[in-house]
Amino acid sequence: MSHAVYGLPPVDLVEAPEAALQVSPVIPGSVRLEDVADASLAGATVYAPPGTIERRYVLAHAIRALEPGARLVVLAPKDRGGTRLAKELAAFGCPAHDLPKRHHRICTGTRPADPAGLDEAIHEGGPRHIDNLALCTQPGVFSWDRLDPGTALLMARLPPLKGRGADLGCGLGVLARAILHSDAVTEMTLVDLDRRAIEMAKRNVSDTRAKIVWGDLRAAASLPTGLDFAVSNPPFHDGGAEDQALGKTFIQRAADALRSGGTLWLVANAHLPYEATLRERFRSVETVAQEGGYKVFEAKR
Repeated sequence: MSHAVYGLPPVDLVEAPEAALQVSPVIPGSVRLEDVADASLAGATVYAPPGTIERRYVLAHAIRALEPGARLVVLAPKDRGGTRLAKELAAFGCPAHDLPKRHHRICTGTRPADPAGLDEAIHEGGPRHIDNLALCTQPGVFSWDRLDPGTALLMARLPPLKGRGADLGCGLGVLARAILHSDAVTEMTLVDLDRRAIEMAKRNVSDTRAKIVWGDLRAAASLPTGLDFAVSNPPFHDGGAEDQALGKTFIQRAADALRSGGTLWLVANAHLPYEATLRERFRSVETVAQEGGYKVFEAKR
């Protein structure tokens, strides 16, 4: 019997066995929690995500995968779902001891013999098709139930692209699908940190010119070099906290992948100070749009 850990819980709050199976979809190489067999785990530690639908989906799968009587530890920051954990676990028939500690709530319980409501939570948080977006998606993925306005602005400003390109932080594949409407695009590499986004992008972007990769650009996930173009709507939050280094890393990776004369098209929230990083790595940088709280940049190598 194995122990599973979801995410990276602070080590000063809880400890998980060193050999535990990592099952978070945003840690490349992890095991799919959905594929862990029923009643096969001897224990689980879950650093719960903030979204209600996503969190209940993860909790339901964790309870499903535990053997009856196995220990479950769930924690989250108080202002990111932590105060709801005990109530949500109780609704699954899994009452837990609720301990406040260092701005978190830590709930500890055991898997009941007959949990309640698991199928409903798993169904609600699972993949689905949204007709008005014409997309396959899943709660927890960035902008899973709407077209992100930054992405929409970038799409509206993109000229026809051609040659070899990449979408850094591809999400559901919205940008790539639009770009691949052009026959002048010969290939595209789509990269995202979130396995769920990658799984949905593979459904949404069926074009044979697309290569879809689960990887972490912060860890120098492999990209082709000599690219003609790159597009990106980079993230700027990590674990709920703003992290401007994320977008700067995406800019660096794009610069490394582009050929001389290649172009990066990037959209970002207007308050993010990416201009200096762009000018460090690109020959010319132009702000081609600024509206609705977003900026679109065209940066040429």
